[in-house]
Amino acid sequence: MSLIRALSKELQARSDDSLRALFAARPDLISPAVPDFSALAARASGRVSVQRALERLNRPEMQVLETLHLRTNTDTGHSASAATLKKLINGASLAALERLLQSLQELALVHRAEPPHGVTAAAGRQRYYLPIGSLKDVIGIYPAGLGRGYTELVRLQPAFAQRVVHLVDELHRTGSDIPPAATPMEAALALQHWTASPEALQALLASAPDRTAALLARFGSWAMGAVPQAQRRASVLHEGPDVGPVEWLLARGLLVPLDAAHVELPHSVGVSLRGGFVIEHFAPSPPVPRLGKTSAALRRNAALGAIAETLRLTGELLHAVREQPLVTLRSGGVGVREMKRLADALRLGLHEAGMLAELCALAGLLRLDVDSSAWIQAPQLEWLTLPRQEQWQWLVNAWLASERVPSLVGQPVSGVATAQPHRGPAGTAINALSAEAQRPDAPVVRRRILEILNELTREADAADGEAPVLDADAVLERADWAQPRMARRFSSLIRGVLAEAEILGLIGSGALTQIGAAVASDQPDEALAILGEHLPAALNHVLLQADLTAVAPGYLDPELSEKLLTMADAEGQGPATIYRFSVASVRRALDAGRDARALLDFLREHSATAVPQPLEYLIEDTAARHARLRVGPAASFIQSEDETALLELLHTTAAAGLGLARIAPTVLVSPAAPRETAQVLRGLGLSPALEDSGAVLRLRRSTADPGGARPVYTAPRTAPADADVDAQLALLRDGRPAGAGSPAGHGTAGAAGGEAATQLGLETLQKAIRLKQRVVMNVVDSLGNARRETVVPVAVTGGRVRVFDPAKETERVLSIHRIIDVEATEELLQ
Repeated sequence: MSLIRALSKELQARSDDSLRALFAARPDLISPAVPDFSALAARASGRVSVQRALERLNRPEMQVLETLHLRTNTDTGHSASAATLKKLINGASLAALERLLQSLQELALVHRAEPPHGVTAAAGRQRYYLPIGSLKDVIGIYPAGLGRGYTELVRLQPAFAQRVVHLVDELHRTGSDIPPAATPMEAALALQHWTASPEALQALLASAPDRTAALLARFGSWAMGAVPQAQRRASVLHEGPDVGPVEWLLARGLLVPLDAAHVELPHSVGVSLRGGFVIEHFAPSPPVPRLGKTSAALRRNAALGAIAETLRLTGELLHAVREQPLVTLRSGGVGVREMKRLADALRLGLHEAGMLAELCALAGLLRLDVDSSAWIQAPQLEWLTLPRQEQWQWLVNAWLASERVPSLVGQPVSGVATAQPHRGPAGTAINALSAEAQRPDAPVVRRRILEILNELTREADAADGEAPVLDADAVLERADWAQPRMARRFSSLIRGVLAEAEILGLIGSGALTQIGAAVASDQPDEALAILGEHLPAALNHVLLQADLTAVAPGYLDPELSEKLLTMADAEGQGPATIYRFSVASVRRALDAGRDARALLDFLREHSATAVPQPLEYLIEDTAARHARLRVGPAASFIQSEDETALLELLHTTAAAGLGLARIAPTVLVSPAAPRETAQVLRGLGLSPALEDSGAVLRLRRSTADPGGARPVYTAPRTAPADADVDAQLALLRDGRPAGAGSPAGHGTAGAAGGEAATQLGLETLQKAIRLKQRVVMNVVDSLGNARRETVVPVAVTGGRVRVFDPAKETERVLSIHRIIDVEATEELLQ
């Protein structure tokens, strides 16, 4: 019976509670809704859905599923039970295997099956299982890290097939306990039998060269390895004391060359090296890492300090960008020179400045102006007016939901994230605010890392006043057990995510903080309340000193800090910032429209000490010498000897749009372009002469989007809504039973429509390809005429199927959408 049909019947027999649990674990099965159980089984067997389901399995579930895959044959219906798997999984108990198989069955990754042919009555009372048909494509060619069998390698590797008979003959001639062979397949079977016994293989390896055991240990978790000139080194049978371990293994067929640079450890050799087990180390429970300890007070202080520093630097960055936007490169992102300018303004390293700019951009505090190709502060930004804890929440919510990874700034474009920035061989590092810092899976990885941190913290059961210190290795170890198929994603981002979490105060002194635990548990209100209770309030005063400096005794109110930056230059790092007054900084404030009295009044209002006399003299003296020369914008000028006509034009309402200003009795200037100005004057009945001499300054208007609302983070939904589940169950129960009215046999016509029919047809084709079996196709031509053909499918790829026509002895390619029915026959291609 078709595997999809068998799964459909099993799903139809389930209770509503069982289906609800399935939809909660695999929400993609009902998104969109399916019409019947046949379509549900087809979708559950689809490659993409199975891949998503495997990404959520933990290590013991994957170990059982991979062993079941290796022990069964879905084409012949050869199933396996927990007792069968127990012999292949070292250290597993029958109860644990039964429980794991039941869990996999609830996920619709395996289904109940008939016992294998010839099973005794006593053994027949056990529960037998088969995996779904698409598991082989999803799980890969090396399940459980084991290689392919000799017979498959002979079939797929022509170079190995040409030399395997000679290899077996040489082994027989030199005294090995292996019979000679006449064909490559006989030789493959002989090698398989020769290496199937762990004891015999260990006896053979006893005479191997030094370092052979160490070399084979490298294949413990993966069957393929890199060996330079593998095929050439396997050409002869090496003997003698000087032979190396690679040549020795290749000459005896214990390693099979795949190409000039790679070899594979055959399946039987891998199993024997593991003592006859498919799974040598069964891991039913998660590993418990050895963690250090830190005090809760130190953790809290470190987190609060990081949060205060991040908020302060964010405010300074926004001020710096308002003063001078960040210009982008033609290739995208902000260049090193521009980031160096920003880093110097913030007194930070280049990597830290890039991370901060990325954080501001993903939070919507910075916007890309498409006209000037520069990053500017978002106008009407609400963030600047919020309390400190709400500013922090804004940043954290945006970080959790963003697909950008700030810590990737400075990393090689195709490299892996590490703790320190570096460049690739060609110097192609990821620029800040460039497309290369995008990772679609970043929100999922961040969320899972925070959950693992929370799990490890709770399991550590630290004493009062202590907190466990969690490092990247401990998180990776747990992630590798909880979701082994996502381990590579975790390893590429883990250190960067921990660094980002630390600057946001979710981690302090290496330990998960209270607010970090609240965020990981999806309790933002609790995190906000904790932070509001412990985060010191912003200060509204500074200490003025006689050396022309102002010292901030803590975190300043953002508005106060911004105004200080207009009249003084910040120095140093940390919350206790020093602001130094100078002629240039005071002139900057005067250029912004302030006068000496306003500056002094501001300082007297916000200083805990009196304004020192040197500072007062500096401000008054600079203001006295300011504005003797004035500079303003002008794109065009209007000159006329008729002063009366110019005065009339200056006060004419129709010319108000030009923004005219009189700079001399006979000269007016306008910010409008010369041609635009001339066009307006001609509309007033005047006849200006247009002069194009000199440069023309065009004032550009920003088209950046206004500042949006504060981001609200919602944890990714892992289960569908109850209403969607109820609607799907009603459709399944009230609809036509799966397979009702379908003809007997293996045909797909009438069994199900749409998605189910397609999956059933593909299943039939793929099974026929593996068994080299003939099928009967009902094919529609371009005129809509249907005809039945008996062919042998060869390959299915890209929406097309390549078939061999035995009657015409030719190969053809057919589009799958023209095949309306496929029926397998019992006749095999000889």
